[in-house]
Amino acid sequence: MRIALYQPEIAGNVGAILRLAACFQVPVDIIMPTGFAFSDSRLKRAAMDYGEAAEVTRHVNFDAFDRQRRAEGRRLVLMSSHASERLPDVAFREDDVLLMGSEGAGVPVEVRDMADIRVRIPMAPGFRSLNIAVSTGIAVAEALRQTGKFPQ
Repeated sequence: MRIALYQPEIAGNVGAILRLAACFQVPVDIIMPTGFAFSDSRLKRAAMDYGEAAEVTRHVNFDAFDRQRRAEGRRLVLMSSHASERLPDVAFREDDVLLMGSEGAGVPVEVRDMADIRVRIPMAPGFRSLNIAVSTGIAVAEALRQTGKFPQ
């Protein structure tokens, strides 16, 4: 299981996701560019001392990320508030890559169309979306539960 962040814009969200990744031992792919300097103090404050324990790979762009993902034979699972597949209905695999779009724009149509599965987290009527760090935590927890990969 891997988390991929497509051109994230908010350092605090990335920091929170790095903390999550360290605690659950799930590697993170950061698809550049980011909307902040990667050494940003807000990133470090949100990740706390957990950020250094996260396994992070930075990719210069989506094409570089996608080449590596395909070479590794990993399925691309796009998390999107516009997707039709509901999170509880998806059967995750232990080598899936959970792709989270940028906070403001999500992912471009061509990236969306490359996804093997597009998944949404069901919510009460009238609500559009969750914070990206919260969404990542929910999706990763469900994927780890299904695949039996929660850390001991």
